[in-house]
Amino acid sequence: MSNPDNSLPPSKDDWQGFREIDRAIAENRMTAYNWRKAWADPWSRAGLILFAILFTAFVIFVVIYDGLL
Repeated sequence: MSNPDNSLPPSKDDWQGFREIDRAIAENRMTAYNWRKAWADPWSRAGLILFAILFTAFVIFVVIYDGLL
């Protein structure tokens, strides 16, 4: 219905970061934008990796404890 290319032309007063977020919302790709930003930040990347390791360890624990394996 709406064309995401109907945005205003960039001006000297715009901040690049806000323009990028506005463009992400307009193109309905906010989730992908958030994942890329989180992966680019070293602390967020470490948190994501730690969460994945802990979640995997929990799943392995449940499988072994319940005797499913």
